[in-house]
Amino acid sequence: MLRLVDQVQPVDLNAGEETRRYLDTLTKPPGSLGALEELAIQLSAITGELKPTVTPPAVLVFAADHGVAAEGVSAFPQEVTAQMVANFANGGAAINVFARQIGAQVEVVDVGVASTLTIPGVTLAKVRAGTANMVVEDAMQVDDALAAINVGIAAVERAKTAGANCLVVGEMGIANTTASSAMLAALLGVPVTHVVGVGTGITSAQQTHKVAVIERAISARQANPEAPLEVLAKLGGLEIAAMTGAYIAAAGHRLPAIVDGFIATVAALTACRLCPAVRGYLIFGHRSQEPGHDIALKALDAKPLLDMGMRLGEGSGAALAYPLLQAATAMVAEMATFADAGVSDNAGL
Repeated sequence: MLRLVDQVQPVDLNAGEETRRYLDTLTKPPGSLGALEELAIQLSAITGELKPTVTPPAVLVFAADHGVAAEGVSAFPQEVTAQMVANFANGGAAINVFARQIGAQVEVVDVGVASTLTIPGVTLAKVRAGTANMVVEDAMQVDDALAAINVGIAAVERAKTAGANCLVVGEMGIANTTASSAMLAALLGVPVTHVVGVGTGITSAQQTHKVAVIERAISARQANPEAPLEVLAKLGGLEIAAMTGAYIAAAGHRLPAIVDGFIATVAALTACRLCPAVRGYLIFGHRSQEPGHDIALKALDAKPLLDMGMRLGEGSGAALAYPLLQAATAMVAEMATFADAGVSDNAGL
Protein backbone atom coordinates (compact mmCIF):
# COMPACT_ATOMS: atom_id res chain seq x y z
CA MET A 1 0.00 0.00 0.00
CA LEU A 2 2.72 2.48 0.93
CA ARG A 3 4.53 1.86 -2.37
CA LEU A 4 1.34 2.62 -4.29
CA VAL A 5 0.67 5.77 -2.27
CA ASP A 6 4.08 7.06 -3.29
CA GLN A 7 3.27 6.38 -6.94
CA VAL A 8 -0.04 8.26 -7.05
CA GLN A 9 0.33 11.45 -9.06
CA PRO A 10 -2.03 14.44 -8.93
CA VAL A 11 -4.55 14.69 -11.75
CA ASP A 12 -3.42 16.48 -14.92
CA LEU A 13 -4.91 19.95 -14.54
CA ASN A 14 -3.43 21.05 -17.86
CA ALA A 15 -5.38 18.33 -19.66
CA GLY A 16 -8.51 19.49 -17.86
CA GLU A 17 -7.95 23.08 -18.99
CA GLU A 18 -7.41 21.93 -22.58
CA THR A 19 -10.81 20.23 -22.42
CA ARG A 20 -12.36 23.37 -20.90
CA ARG A 21 -11.13 25.39 -23.88
CA TYR A 22 -12.30 22.75 -26.33
CA LEU A 23 -15.79 22.66 -24.79
CA ASP A 24 -16.12 26.37 -25.56
CA THR A 25 -15.63 25.61 -29.26
CA LEU A 26 -18.61 23.23 -29.37
CA THR A 27 -22.00 24.27 -30.74
CA LYS A 28 -23.48 25.55 -27.50
CA PRO A 29 -23.19 28.65 -25.35
CA PRO A 30 -20.10 28.45 -23.10
CA GLY A 31 -20.88 26.60 -19.89
CA SER A 32 -24.46 25.86 -20.92
CA LEU A 33 -24.20 22.17 -20.08
CA GLY A 34 -23.26 23.05 -16.53
CA ALA A 35 -22.07 20.24 -14.29
CA LEU A 36 -21.73 17.89 -17.28
CA GLU A 37 -18.96 20.13 -18.60
CA GLU A 38 -17.20 20.10 -15.24
CA LEU A 39 -17.46 16.32 -15.24
CA ALA A 40 -15.87 16.13 -18.69
CA ILE A 41 -13.06 18.39 -17.51
CA GLN A 42 -12.45 16.20 -14.46
CA LEU A 43 -12.40 13.03 -16.57
CA SER A 44 -9.78 14.60 -18.83
CA ALA A 45 -7.72 15.62 -15.82
CA ILE A 46 -7.96 12.07 -14.45
CA THR A 47 -6.94 10.35 -17.67
CA GLY A 48 -4.77 13.02 -19.25
CA GLU A 49 -6.83 12.66 -22.45
CA LEU A 50 -8.94 15.22 -24.30
CA LYS A 51 -11.45 12.55 -25.28
CA PRO A 52 -11.33 9.86 -22.58
CA THR A 53 -13.45 6.72 -22.49
CA VAL A 54 -15.18 5.33 -19.40
CA THR A 55 -16.37 2.09 -20.98
CA PRO A 56 -16.38 -0.60 -19.88
CA PRO A 57 -17.05 0.01 -16.20
CA ALA A 58 -16.33 -2.53 -13.47
CA VAL A 59 -18.25 -2.95 -10.21
CA LEU A 60 -16.37 -4.17 -7.15
CA VAL A 61 -18.41 -5.13 -4.07
CA PHE A 62 -16.52 -5.89 -0.85
CA ALA A 63 -18.28 -7.81 1.91
CA ALA A 64 -17.38 -8.20 5.58
CA ASP A 65 -18.96 -8.55 9.01
CA HIS A 66 -18.69 -6.37 12.09
CA GLY A 67 -18.34 -7.50 15.69
CA VAL A 68 -20.29 -4.46 16.86
CA ALA A 69 -23.42 -6.09 15.39
CA ALA A 70 -23.58 -7.95 18.72
CA GLU A 71 -24.66 -4.64 20.29
CA GLY A 72 -27.97 -4.68 18.39
CA VAL A 73 -27.24 -1.67 16.19
CA SER A 74 -28.79 -3.02 12.96
CA ALA A 75 -32.30 -3.91 11.87
CA PHE A 76 -30.94 -7.14 10.37
CA PRO A 77 -29.03 -10.06 11.92
CA GLN A 78 -25.39 -10.63 11.00
CA GLU A 79 -26.09 -13.69 8.86
CA VAL A 80 -27.73 -11.39 6.29
CA THR A 81 -24.24 -10.38 5.12
CA ALA A 82 -23.50 -13.89 3.85
CA GLN A 83 -27.02 -14.25 2.47
CA MET A 84 -26.65 -11.04 0.49
CA VAL A 85 -23.26 -12.14 -0.83
CA ALA A 86 -25.04 -15.20 -2.24
CA ASN A 87 -27.67 -12.88 -3.74
CA PHE A 88 -24.92 -10.82 -5.40
CA ALA A 89 -23.32 -13.97 -6.79
CA ASN A 90 -26.69 -15.09 -8.16
CA GLY A 91 -27.29 -11.71 -9.81
CA GLY A 92 -30.38 -10.82 -7.80
CA ALA A 93 -29.41 -7.67 -5.88
CA ALA A 94 -30.02 -4.06 -6.88
CA ILE A 95 -26.38 -3.58 -7.82
CA ASN A 96 -26.60 -6.57 -10.18
CA VAL A 97 -29.62 -5.05 -11.91
CA PHE A 98 -27.93 -1.67 -12.31
CA ALA A 99 -24.63 -3.26 -13.38
CA ARG A 100 -26.42 -5.14 -16.15
CA GLN A 101 -28.02 -1.89 -17.23
CA ILE A 102 -24.62 -0.18 -17.66
CA GLY A 103 -22.80 -3.23 -19.03
CA ALA A 104 -20.54 -3.72 -16.02
CA GLN A 105 -19.04 -6.92 -14.71
CA VAL A 106 -19.53 -7.38 -10.95
CA GLU A 107 -16.83 -8.90 -8.76
CA VAL A 108 -17.96 -9.80 -5.23
CA VAL A 109 -15.07 -10.06 -2.78
CA ASP A 110 -15.29 -11.74 0.63
CA VAL A 111 -12.77 -9.72 2.62
CA GLY A 112 -14.17 -10.57 6.04
CA VAL A 113 -17.53 -12.33 6.16
CA ALA A 114 -17.94 -14.05 9.53
CA SER A 115 -19.04 -17.40 8.10
CA THR A 116 -17.11 -19.62 5.69
CA LEU A 117 -18.41 -19.06 2.16
CA THR A 118 -18.30 -21.62 -0.62
CA ILE A 119 -20.29 -19.70 -3.19
CA PRO A 120 -19.34 -19.94 -6.87
CA GLY A 121 -18.50 -16.54 -8.30
CA VAL A 122 -17.30 -14.98 -5.02
CA THR A 123 -13.64 -14.03 -4.74
CA LEU A 124 -12.32 -15.41 -1.46
CA ALA A 125 -9.85 -12.94 0.06
CA LYS A 126 -10.84 -13.14 3.73
CA VAL A 127 -8.42 -11.31 6.03
CA ARG A 128 -10.27 -12.51 9.14
CA ALA A 129 -13.79 -13.65 9.97
CA GLY A 130 -15.22 -10.22 10.68
CA THR A 131 -13.99 -7.51 13.00
CA ALA A 132 -14.07 -7.63 16.79
CA ASN A 133 -16.67 -5.68 18.76
CA MET A 134 -15.15 -2.19 18.84
CA VAL A 135 -16.92 -1.41 22.11
CA VAL A 136 -14.84 -4.13 23.79
CA GLU A 137 -11.59 -4.10 21.80
CA ASP A 138 -10.03 -2.70 18.66
CA ALA A 139 -12.04 -3.73 15.60
CA MET A 140 -8.85 -5.15 14.08
CA GLN A 141 -5.10 -4.82 14.14
CA VAL A 142 -3.30 -2.38 11.85
CA ASP A 143 -1.87 -5.36 9.94
CA ASP A 144 -5.43 -6.55 9.29
CA ALA A 145 -6.41 -3.12 7.98
CA LEU A 146 -3.38 -3.05 5.70
CA ALA A 147 -4.14 -6.56 4.44
CA ALA A 148 -7.73 -5.53 3.65
CA ILE A 149 -6.49 -2.39 1.88
CA ASN A 150 -4.32 -4.66 -0.25
CA VAL A 151 -7.38 -6.79 -1.07
CA GLY A 152 -8.99 -3.67 -2.51
CA ILE A 153 -5.85 -2.82 -4.46
CA ALA A 154 -5.69 -6.34 -5.91
CA ALA A 155 -9.34 -6.16 -7.03
CA VAL A 156 -8.64 -2.94 -8.94
CA GLU A 157 -5.59 -4.56 -10.52
CA ARG A 158 -7.83 -7.38 -11.77
CA ALA A 159 -10.41 -4.95 -13.12
CA LYS A 160 -7.72 -2.91 -14.87
CA THR A 161 -6.21 -6.03 -16.43
CA ALA A 162 -9.67 -7.00 -17.68
CA GLY A 163 -9.93 -3.64 -19.45
CA ALA A 164 -12.03 -1.54 -17.09
CA ASN A 165 -11.90 2.22 -17.68
CA CYS A 166 -14.07 3.26 -14.74
CA LEU A 167 -14.78 1.80 -11.29
CA VAL A 168 -17.90 1.57 -9.17
CA VAL A 169 -17.01 0.49 -5.63
CA GLY A 170 -19.65 -0.94 -3.30
CA GLU A 171 -19.98 -2.79 0.00
CA MET A 172 -22.05 -5.16 2.08
CA GLY A 173 -21.76 -5.66 5.82
CA ILE A 174 -24.38 -5.66 8.54
CA ALA A 175 -23.59 -2.86 11.05
CA ASN A 176 -21.24 -1.05 8.68
CA THR A 177 -23.07 2.24 9.06
CA THR A 178 -22.15 1.99 12.75
CA ALA A 179 -18.47 1.52 11.92
CA SER A 180 -18.57 4.30 9.32
CA SER A 181 -20.29 6.69 11.72
CA ALA A 182 -17.70 5.96 14.39
CA MET A 183 -14.86 6.55 11.94
CA LEU A 184 -16.33 9.80 10.64
CA ALA A 185 -16.99 11.18 14.12
CA ALA A 186 -13.44 10.29 15.15
CA LEU A 187 -11.76 11.63 12.01
CA LEU A 188 -13.61 14.94 12.02
CA GLY A 189 -14.22 15.42 15.73
CA VAL A 190 -17.97 15.89 15.24
CA PRO A 191 -20.70 14.75 17.66
CA VAL A 192 -21.95 11.22 17.03
CA THR A 193 -25.54 12.46 17.02
CA HIS A 194 -24.75 14.50 13.89
CA VAL A 195 -23.62 11.52 11.84
CA VAL A 196 -25.91 8.63 12.85
CA GLY A 197 -28.97 7.82 10.76
CA VAL A 198 -31.44 4.98 10.48
CA GLY A 199 -29.07 2.74 8.53
CA THR A 200 -30.98 -0.29 7.29
CA GLY A 201 -34.17 0.96 8.93
CA ILE A 202 -33.88 1.07 12.72
CA THR A 203 -36.43 2.76 14.99
CA SER A 204 -35.78 6.03 16.81
CA ALA A 205 -35.15 4.11 20.04
CA GLN A 206 -32.64 1.88 18.25
CA GLN A 207 -31.02 4.97 16.78
CA THR A 208 -30.54 6.42 20.25
CA HIS A 209 -29.00 3.11 21.31
CA LYS A 210 -26.74 3.13 18.23
CA VAL A 211 -25.45 6.60 19.15
CA ALA A 212 -24.66 5.42 22.68
CA VAL A 213 -22.82 2.35 21.38
CA ILE A 214 -20.69 4.45 19.04
CA GLU A 215 -19.91 6.98 21.76
CA ARG A 216 -18.77 4.16 24.04
CA ALA A 217 -16.58 2.72 21.30
CA ILE A 218 -14.96 6.06 20.46
CA SER A 219 -14.29 6.71 24.14
CA ALA A 220 -12.83 3.25 24.68
CA ARG A 221 -10.67 3.12 21.57
CA GLN A 222 -9.16 6.64 21.76
CA ALA A 223 -8.14 6.58 18.09
CA ASN A 224 -5.90 9.44 16.98
CA PRO A 225 -7.84 11.52 14.41
CA GLU A 226 -4.55 12.51 12.78
CA ALA A 227 -3.75 8.82 12.13
CA PRO A 228 -6.34 7.56 9.60
CA LEU A 229 -4.97 4.02 9.56
CA GLU A 230 -5.35 3.84 13.34
CA VAL A 231 -8.94 5.10 13.12
CA LEU A 232 -9.66 2.51 10.43
CA ALA A 233 -8.17 -0.32 12.50
CA LYS A 234 -9.76 0.60 15.82
CA LEU A 235 -13.23 1.61 14.62
CA GLY A 236 -13.63 0.54 11.00
CA GLY A 237 -14.38 -2.53 8.95
CA LEU A 238 -12.57 -4.85 6.59
CA GLU A 239 -14.76 -3.88 3.63
CA ILE A 240 -14.22 -0.20 4.42
CA ALA A 241 -10.48 -0.85 4.36
CA ALA A 242 -10.78 -2.70 1.04
CA MET A 243 -12.71 0.21 -0.45
CA THR A 244 -10.01 2.57 0.80
CA GLY A 245 -7.43 0.48 -1.04
CA ALA A 246 -9.58 0.43 -4.18
CA TYR A 247 -9.73 4.23 -4.30
CA ILE A 248 -5.96 4.50 -3.86
CA ALA A 249 -5.41 1.93 -6.61
CA ALA A 250 -7.84 3.71 -8.94
CA ALA A 251 -5.78 6.87 -8.55
CA GLY A 252 -2.59 4.92 -9.11
CA HIS A 253 -3.97 3.69 -12.45
CA ARG A 254 -5.53 7.07 -13.41
CA LEU A 255 -9.01 5.49 -13.38
CA PRO A 256 -12.11 7.47 -12.41
CA ALA A 257 -13.77 5.94 -9.35
CA ILE A 258 -17.42 6.71 -8.67
CA VAL A 259 -18.02 6.96 -4.93
CA ASP A 260 -21.34 5.60 -3.67
CA GLY A 261 -23.05 6.71 -0.45
CA PHE A 262 -22.18 7.22 3.21
CA ILE A 263 -19.98 4.18 3.85
CA ALA A 264 -18.16 4.58 0.55
CA THR A 265 -17.55 8.26 1.24
CA VAL A 266 -16.04 7.50 4.66
CA ALA A 267 -13.70 5.07 2.88
CA ALA A 268 -12.94 7.78 0.33
CA LEU A 269 -12.17 10.25 3.12
CA THR A 270 -9.81 7.69 4.66
CA ALA A 271 -8.09 7.17 1.30
CA CYS A 272 -7.66 10.92 0.88
CA ARG A 273 -6.25 11.25 4.39
CA LEU A 274 -3.72 8.52 3.55
CA CYS A 275 -2.97 9.93 0.09
CA PRO A 276 -4.36 13.43 -0.63
CA ALA A 277 -3.78 13.12 -4.40
CA VAL A 278 -6.55 10.49 -4.53
CA ARG A 279 -9.20 13.20 -4.22
CA GLY A 280 -8.92 14.31 -7.84
CA TYR A 281 -9.78 10.82 -9.10
CA LEU A 282 -13.06 10.56 -7.16
CA ILE A 283 -16.45 11.34 -8.65
CA PHE A 284 -19.28 11.36 -6.14
CA GLY A 285 -22.29 9.50 -7.45
CA HIS A 286 -25.14 10.44 -5.16
CA ARG A 287 -26.21 11.98 -1.88
CA SER A 288 -27.33 9.42 0.68
CA GLN A 289 -30.14 9.96 3.15
CA GLU A 290 -27.72 9.15 5.97
CA PRO A 291 -27.13 12.45 7.85
CA GLY A 292 -23.42 11.81 8.14
CA HIS A 293 -23.06 11.77 4.37
CA ASP A 294 -23.42 15.53 4.01
CA ILE A 295 -20.73 15.98 6.66
CA ALA A 296 -18.39 13.58 4.87
CA LEU A 297 -19.07 15.22 1.51
CA LYS A 298 -18.34 18.66 2.95
CA ALA A 299 -15.05 17.39 4.40
CA LEU A 300 -14.07 16.30 0.88
CA ASP A 301 -15.45 19.44 -0.80
CA ALA A 302 -17.58 17.12 -2.92
CA LYS A 303 -20.82 17.69 -4.79
CA PRO A 304 -22.64 14.48 -5.76
CA LEU A 305 -24.18 14.03 -9.19
CA LEU A 306 -27.52 12.62 -8.01
CA ASP A 307 -29.84 13.19 -5.05
CA MET A 308 -32.52 10.51 -5.07
CA GLY A 309 -33.18 9.82 -1.39
CA MET A 310 -31.28 6.52 -1.49
CA ARG A 311 -29.52 4.68 1.35
CA LEU A 312 -28.98 1.15 0.07
CA GLY A 313 -25.24 0.90 -0.48
CA GLU A 314 -23.82 -1.93 -2.61
CA GLY A 315 -22.55 0.70 -5.08
CA SER A 316 -26.12 1.23 -6.29
CA GLY A 317 -26.09 5.03 -6.39
CA ALA A 318 -22.68 5.10 -8.05
CA ALA A 319 -23.88 2.73 -10.76
CA LEU A 320 -26.90 4.93 -11.41
CA ALA A 321 -24.58 7.93 -11.84
CA TYR A 322 -22.34 6.17 -14.35
CA PRO A 323 -24.41 7.12 -17.47
CA LEU A 324 -23.64 10.77 -16.70
CA LEU A 325 -19.95 9.99 -17.17
CA GLN A 326 -20.82 8.34 -20.47
CA ALA A 327 -22.76 11.43 -21.50
CA ALA A 328 -19.86 13.72 -20.56
CA THR A 329 -17.37 11.76 -22.65
CA ALA A 330 -19.80 11.47 -25.58
CA MET A 331 -20.35 15.23 -25.52
CA VAL A 332 -16.64 15.87 -25.99
CA ALA A 333 -16.14 13.10 -28.56
CA GLU A 334 -19.23 13.62 -30.71
CA MET A 335 -20.48 17.21 -30.58
CA ALA A 336 -19.57 19.38 -33.54
CA THR A 337 -17.49 22.49 -33.13
CA PHE A 338 -18.73 25.82 -34.48
CA ALA A 339 -16.19 25.50 -37.29
CA ASP A 340 -17.17 21.94 -38.15
CA ALA A 341 -20.87 22.77 -38.25
CA GLY A 342 -20.47 26.04 -40.13
CA VAL A 343 -22.20 27.87 -37.30
CA SER A 344 -21.07 31.35 -36.35
CA ASP A 345 -19.87 31.43 -32.77
CA ASN A 346 -21.47 34.83 -32.28
CA ALA A 347 -24.86 33.78 -33.63
CA GLY A 348 -26.54 34.32 -30.29
CA LEU A 349 -26.63 30.68 -29.25
